[in-house]
Amino acid sequence: MQDLILHHYASSPFSEKIRLILAHKRLAWQSVVVPAVMPKPDVMALTGGYRRTPFLQVGADIYCDTTLIVDVLEARQPTPSLFPTDASGRPTEGAARLQADWADRQLFWTAIAYAFQPAGIAALFDGAPPAVVQAFTEDRGKMRSNAPRLPVAVAAAQLRSALGWLEQQLQAQDFLLGAAPTLADFSTYHPLWFVLRLKPIAGVFDDTPRVRRWLDRMAALGLDAEAPLHRSAAEAIEIAATSEPLPVQQPQVVGLRGMALGQRVTVTPTDYALDPVEGELLQADAQRFSVRRTDPRAGTVHVHFPRIGFEAKAVAA
Repeated sequence: MQDLILHHYASSPFSEKIRLILAHKRLAWQSVVVPAVMPKPDVMALTGGYRRTPFLQVGADIYCDTTLIVDVLEARQPTPSLFPTDASGRPTEGAARLQADWADRQLFWTAIAYAFQPAGIAALFDGAPPAVVQAFTEDRGKMRSNAPRLPVAVAAAQLRSALGWLEQQLQAQDFLLGAAPTLADFSTYHPLWFVLRLKPIAGVFDDTPRVRRWLDRMAALGLDAEAPLHRSAAEAIEIAATSEPLPVQQPQVVGLRGMALGQRVTVTPTDYALDPVEGELLQADAQRFSVRRTDPRAGTVHVHFPRIGFEAKAVAA
């Protein structure tokens, strides 16, 4: 079985989500640290244009977006499961996936807008040269197509409301959906982890003690995990170049009128970082898009995306 290689950087909230899941599942993994801002030539060699962090590499297969990475890790190591079970012991995914989607989309952007107030920025970039702060700010503006961020006062009010909901949810249980952590916990944790690290503005948690204790319980899940093996980007690209992508199981096209397997398509996020990845369509089932592409350095790779949050378009002949 090929190794799991996570391409990430330390302060990335979505990377923390996956790092903590890897620790919880006791999965061995390898670490490649990527730049926080563009340009990212080594990332582009593997993904073909997808620039978000993190992404997961397994040989010559590249998995984009944590929604899909979660499914890959759950399949690799089903226990402990990321989903609660019903009375008969069968996994029930709906509630966990719904709360995770809310957290990854709504709560995340609210937390980011709250974090990027002057005191939060000063804590995040403590000791960094002004040019680094400017480069990061400009890069994130381009990722969001310069869409306006929530005003800090609005973000603060919305974050406090969300924390109040979570405080109620934790009233009679240790984790959001019961006695054990699920995908709902890991997805809700990472944007709050980002804010909690910024000490000058972390007082927003003072009125929700159950949430604060839950954050401590979540952080403790990774305390005794083995450290990952560190690899360079060049090593990861060489692994892709010397590996064969996994065959696509039961290839099909669902819900893409006028498109067929083998056609040239682009796959693009629908919310931010709207950078298309072009390749040959291998799969478009209800859960994922998969394309084949070839890079001079990485060779032939299969790049995979979740169906939710991405769209495929045919490339004009």
